[in-house]
Amino acid sequence: MIITVSGSVAYDYLMTFPGYFRDHILPEHIESLSLSFLVESMVRQRGGIAPNIAYTLALLGGHPRLFATVGEDFEDYRLWLESKGIDTTDARVIPGDYTASFFVNTDRANAQIASFYPGAMARASEFSLHDMSGERPDLLVISPNDPAAMTRYVQESKELGIPYVYDPSQQIVRLSAGDILQGIQGAQALFVNEYEFALIQKHTGLTSDEIIEQAGFVVITRGEQGASIYNNGSVIHVPTVPPRRIVDPTGIGDAFRGGFLSGYSYGLDFETCGQMGALAATYCLEERGTMSHSFTPAEFVSRFRTHFDDNGKLDVLLASSTAVQEG
Repeated sequence: MIITVSGSVAYDYLMTFPGYFRDHILPEHIESLSLSFLVESMVRQRGGIAPNIAYTLALLGGHPRLFATVGEDFEDYRLWLESKGIDTTDARVIPGDYTASFFVNTDRANAQIASFYPGAMARASEFSLHDMSGERPDLLVISPNDPAAMTRYVQESKELGIPYVYDPSQQIVRLSAGDILQGIQGAQALFVNEYEFALIQKHTGLTSDEIIEQAGFVVITRGEQGASIYNNGSVIHVPTVPPRRIVDPTGIGDAFRGGFLSGYSYGLDFETCGQMGALAATYCLEERGTMSHSFTPAEFVSRFRTHFDDNGKLDVLLASSTAVQEG
């Protein structure tokens, strides 16, 4: 299955605060909030939701394609992604601009305060799916991006008959109720976390059941409570995989999507796909940064089988990996 991932491409500036944000936020003075946190560390890493998802897909043997706008500072990033098996042919450079930047500060409770500078991403709506190189994908992931671009890609996916996953995430607050509904209606799948699902209900006025009825299937991640998969009136709950250590929660939702969609690309059942997503998310949680985790398909399958019984279904990952090595 050819999977193209659209969305933000960014450099992540990850900071850690040696305390708790909650100790410094005064609810009675929230209208005049003015805070500055002295952080104890900062690193710059490659990020952005589209490559985050694509990276885990590639780790599991896929060959995802990136469809995004980037800045003139992207070349080193491009070479790195290509070395990981991600096709960046459709990563379009915007002359005179920088690649988007994500600034996030994490405290001891893993609470986060973040800011995002769009940079080249703000021009994403100028590029059309009609201009994609190569053959059309079997599945398009529409992840957070310039809001106008997300709306355009929904419309063009329907025009071109490309099945798509709708992952509005952080951009729910920037999309109109109509745009959100258009994205959900006819989507192969809707991916959101629990809070984002509540926001969609607030913005659209739809009930949870009405939203679930709109898409082919719906995946709601619930943090430490795992994830729920809704399909044809049934609900599958997938637990989390216990981490060996907790380092950084940034990007775990993207890793979950990469793991889930990898299983989906192999035609595996929803429960197994969800379990793959859960394990991929845990791998990400155990490292600092959104693309610092690493594993071979064989390592992934071995760890998977210490927590879940796949009845041999993941042998398809091992077979695919062996075929690539022999080729």
